[in-house]
Amino acid sequence: MSQVTPELDFGASPLVIGVDEAGRGPLAGPVVAAAVVMSTRLPAGLDDSKKLSAKRRAVLDEGIRADCNWAVAVIDAGEIDRLNIFQATMEAMTSCVLDLAAKLPRAPDMVLIDGNQTPERRCAQWRWPARAIVGGDRIEPAISAASIIAKQWRDRLMIEAAAAHPHYGWERNMGYGTAEHMAALREYGPTPLHRYSFAPVARAALR
Repeated sequence: MSQVTPELDFGASPLVIGVDEAGRGPLAGPVVAAAVVMSTRLPAGLDDSKKLSAKRRAVLDEGIRADCNWAVAVIDAGEIDRLNIFQATMEAMTSCVLDLAAKLPRAPDMVLIDGNQTPERRCAQWRWPARAIVGGDRIEPAISAASIIAKQWRDRLMIEAAAAHPHYGWERNMGYGTAEHMAALREYGPTPLHRYSFAPVARAALR
């Protein structure tokens, strides 16, 4: 899913996309990547999504999605198992940038990615200059914005999934391997939303 603000004029300014992901570490649920081009109305208080309160993150998420150009890509647990979590993350990043870039008036001059690796040469559809920035979600506004969108998007998906699978506490742990989640895995076994390529889930499936 994506949104591009038609009236936003990039002019001759460099067109930079920020990218981040949410959900590499959980035992269940998708990995979500977001790509953002900032508008001139820069939201105040941008930061790494993990450092923000849930309330503040929700407010920023609304503002970013209303005022900025953005796209989101979701890779589900089955595809994570097929590809591995690293490659699934690279594919999610590629997919959201591809979606966003296709709707912009011109190709991005640079894609800034949180972390130390990019999808360049790892994904066939990746075609843009890219730079990985460790801690980029703290220092690059477009990456911070992408971090917030990805986190909020994934949290909403996990809260919805918790209603169908109530034993695991996903509305609280978002699929991470908390004590509550691990206890439920041992008692009830894994669901179709679990990542069977992750060792704790694989062990639970064998019980």
